[in-house]
Amino acid sequence: MAVAAVLVATLAGTAAGAGARVLLHRLRRGARVPPPWCEVTVAVVWGATGGAWAAGAVPPGWLPALLGLGWFAVAAGTVDVLHRRLPDALTLPALPAAVLLVVPVGAGAVLRAVIGAGVAMGVHAVVHLVAPRAMGAGDVKLAAPLGAVLAAASWPALVLAALLAAVLSGVVAAVGLVTRRLARGAAVPHGPSMLLAAWVVVAAAAATTPSG
Repeated sequence: MAVAAVLVATLAGTAAGAGARVLLHRLRRGARVPPPWCEVTVAVVWGATGGAWAAGAVPPGWLPALLGLGWFAVAAGTVDVLHRRLPDALTLPALPAAVLLVVPVGAGAVLRAVIGAGVAMGVHAVVHLVAPRAMGAGDVKLAAPLGAVLAAASWPALVLAALLAAVLSGVVAAVGLVTRRLARGAAVPHGPSMLLAAWVVVAAAAATTPSG
């Protein structure tokens, strides 16, 4: 069953990744992503998620949220890496989608998601006002859906993901400076770090937290 679950999830992820690539190209400010980047990345994420579910490591209630977050992370992260922006066409619809995706986890998770979205967006907005070069307006909008899913998992997950994202962005900046691919003082896209950190933390929390 585990092998079949991984295979089905991987094939579905390939199709979903192709859909993400087409969607990104058709946005008002389109992003051209060469194949098969989206297809392979979403397929890997979905395959791993399907395998974890089949092995009993991920409760069924968390499956929609993890699959949706994985797809969103690839789509939004790709645009931010290639074009240094996070389109409203992705980040704004992601908030209601995030709340809907945690409904199977339970009413408590939905309530935490709504509150967590506001908390995460508020904190990131303050950082944006204090240090706009370190965090753009797109990152503030991105914080809302990510905060929703993270808070649905647990309140500590919200904090842990923020810390992990900061560390990841710091590592990217350090490597860029050492390899001279990044000029001193240049801004590093924070969105991909936020997305990766959120998925890792939610996946870990889902594996240790029962639905409800």
